[in-house]
Amino acid sequence: MPKFEEIFSHLSAITGQNTPQIIALLPRCGANWPVALLTERSKQTHPKQPVHLHLFAQHQAPWLLALANCDAFTSSAREQIKVIAEAQVSGCHRVKLASTQLIIDIHLGEPLSQLKALLAPSQPSQAIHSWLVDKEALDQAIIWQMARLSQDNANVLLADAKLSDEKRSDVRLANPGNISADNASPSTDSNHKPATASVNELTERVTKAGFTCYRLNLSAKDDRLMTLADKPSKASMDIAMQERRALRRQQSDGMAFNPLHQGYAGDTAIIGGGVASANLALSLAERDKSVSLFCMDKAPGEQASGNKQGAIYPLLTPEHGSLSHYFLQGHLFSRQRIAHLVDAGHEIPHDFCGVLQTGHDERSHKRLAKIINAQPWADSIAQAVDATEATALAGVTIEHEGIYYPLGGWVSPQAFTRAAISQAEQLGKQSTHYQCQITAIRFEDQQWYLSAVQQGQRQEFGPFANLVLANGRHLTDFSQTAHLPISGFRGQVSHIPARAPLADLKTVLCAHGYLTPAHDRLHCTGASYVKDASNLDYSAVEQVENLDKIRTSYGGDWTKAVDITGHSARVGVRMVTRDHAPIMGCAPDFEAISAAYGEHQHTKESAKYWQATTAPVHHGLYILGGLGSRGLTSGPLAAEILAAQLCGELLPATNDILTLLNPNRMWMRKLIKGKAL
Repeated sequence: MPKFEEIFSHLSAITGQNTPQIIALLPRCGANWPVALLTERSKQTHPKQPVHLHLFAQHQAPWLLALANCDAFTSSAREQIKVIAEAQVSGCHRVKLASTQLIIDIHLGEPLSQLKALLAPSQPSQAIHSWLVDKEALDQAIIWQMARLSQDNANVLLADAKLSDEKRSDVRLANPGNISADNASPSTDSNHKPATASVNELTERVTKAGFTCYRLNLSAKDDRLMTLADKPSKASMDIAMQERRALRRQQSDGMAFNPLHQGYAGDTAIIGGGVASANLALSLAERDKSVSLFCMDKAPGEQASGNKQGAIYPLLTPEHGSLSHYFLQGHLFSRQRIAHLVDAGHEIPHDFCGVLQTGHDERSHKRLAKIINAQPWADSIAQAVDATEATALAGVTIEHEGIYYPLGGWVSPQAFTRAAISQAEQLGKQSTHYQCQITAIRFEDQQWYLSAVQQGQRQEFGPFANLVLANGRHLTDFSQTAHLPISGFRGQVSHIPARAPLADLKTVLCAHGYLTPAHDRLHCTGASYVKDASNLDYSAVEQVENLDKIRTSYGGDWTKAVDITGHSARVGVRMVTRDHAPIMGCAPDFEAISAAYGEHQHTKESAKYWQATTAPVHHGLYILGGLGSRGLTSGPLAAEILAAQLCGELLPATNDILTLLNPNRMWMRKLIKGKAL
């Protein structure tokens, strides 16, 4: 197989040593070359350039499963790719291989649907530079979606299946600059089906979309690696660029209710100290961005992220809509984040021992049955188990049937948070301010400034080009965010001594409450759920309620070993949205929305106004919060998406997921339907 860089380096317009090449691969389902190509790239110990690879794969593509066995990848990377392939969750799955300067976005599902669901990057330099595709995978619609996501001068390399699947070791590379011209005349039959379209016909369609088209030759019978098939004329290029802009504008107009403005050039401030802010700091540090983190406590992970153990597993719904999809993708990404931090030498107590969810009353039993029977979930995601199977999995007696999540488990949120911040600091360009309570934020001269009290002294920080509020229960403390539709719920988690037979518990249990296997001779159980609580003091009443949740959910003798008499517990506040999805993105300007609402409401015309008008936001201000009780599952991916948005990248999320996370969504859902705010 020719070297990865030999194929792409002389085609890309990107020449900076630290600037990633952004390349997309669109193989046919039965292709062999993706594995060979990625194996070769991953074996490079000192690659010349970082690469961001977009890999479009159909469900159960054999080559994707083969990629999971690639010896050139680390064991954690192989495990992550294997999990993605077996889970069969549609959408974008990001795999980071820092040691080889390689990021792989696996877009899983029908290629045209996946392409249509991606938003073109706001920063043109972050668009795709080159495509390597099997001609059998192309048709007219796919080509134009590729064009929408590409740079103006992007190339398409057509791989012939008969040539690209040859398993020959004596393939030679000619001088990369010695590209021969292919003068074959293109066909004009635009209705020809992709399955039988000739290379010449596809070449014409590709160049009409504004691409320079090459034919990749991996045959040992010809010493030319690639030949120039055709390039667009100036006239056709002008038309293609107009079509591309129209496609991008059409999509962006449909997202007016959810502005996805990129960040401004300059430093970024993050307020917070939990899982969300830590993972955002890490995601930005990986992009070599300058970040200042402001934490109100003496150390990270002292608020809602301070529990000894937290359950990590997906939130599934019977209809398997955007919410369910997001939590599945988030769960897989969080597992990867934890594995990478552990590989980097950070200590994060965790155990992916599985999660067993059972009902605790008639309604919850029916709900679980509806979830597990509504979709053909992959075995690695969710399995229906009877009481006997549940008992064997748990190691203690379980009387009910339920759902088992094999990839679930528990993790220490505090250790996870601290590891992410430590890793971000090691990557450089991050300053951290502890015991720093931000009391006000203000926007002056297109910059953000922070007023704070640090160790009893009043301080001013700034200017910052961008400001991200990821400060949990204090998210609505500021005038700019006071109206966000989000509520705080007090949660007390009880600490239970590990005693027989409770100590035999092997998996996380979830019913009316949750119960973890022992770590450091303690189990965690809970949590209480009290809206807008007046204090965070220990509650004896909630301690008893946590005990009752376990004993009413399970009837085994082992529940008698659940001992709360030590009065050991921890209290935190979880910020929850009405639809249980996080909020991530540009901070909505509620005053501007309210002012416009005064003139546009309760009519068909007003609905059209809100559908077509870009929703008002605070420029340079972003929100990351509302993680609820599933922050370990949802937070790291939301942070990665926001980091990509701040940097103007092609976002690792489909449009429906971005709509789900939109901080404006509660208001805009009503306004675009002409309903009262």
